[in-house]
Amino acid sequence: MKKTVIALTSVVAAIAATSFLAGCGKSEVTVEPGLPFAKFTDALHMVLDNDRAVYTKNVVGRLAAKEKVIKASEHWTEDKALPLPAQMFRMGAELTASKDAFFSYSLQSLWPINKSNAAGQTEVEKAGLQFVADNGGTAPYYSEEELGGVKYFTAVYADVAVVPVCVTCHNEHKDSPKTDFELGDVMGAVVIRVPMDS
Repeated sequence: MKKTVIALTSVVAAIAATSFLAGCGKSEVTVEPGLPFAKFTDALHMVLDNDRAVYTKNVVGRLAAKEKVIKASEHWTEDKALPLPAQMFRMGAELTASKDAFFSYSLQSLWPINKSNAAGQTEVEKAGLQFVADNGGTAPYYSEEELGGVKYFTAVYADVAVVPVCVTCHNEHKDSPKTDFELGDVMGAVVIRVPMDS
């Protein structure tokens, strides 16, 4: 009997502590039932970032920059070349959007070569891009916004120069508004948006 009372008291105390702690500090929006939005976007970003890093380092970095067996070009179809990493990312985002996914993602920058990647389509995007640029990409930016009557959870993650070919391409491109990037610099951001009422 005493063990049952102690066990029951422990369960009630744990529930009360969890409820109390959940009310303290920053609340975390959650998809019911399931992952909090931030954990979902963090996991999605990790996959997107890893895929892009593998393509950048092991395909473009090796075949175009080191071995020079094929070049990477923004005019890849005409030049019979590899698409640039940012173009591969955009193609994936467009394919995802065409499949009516319940989320979207894009690559944006405060210093875009391609003007369609310019930051600031929304106030949250502007704030997020500035935040990750100011903190050197050490932390993502999370916010909520309403677009077209739909409430979204929006996450912004730093896009960091991971290999020399990224830096060289951006610094030497005729349309680049910034030409002094170095390895490890924040060059832009990945914006992931998830509807909160889906």
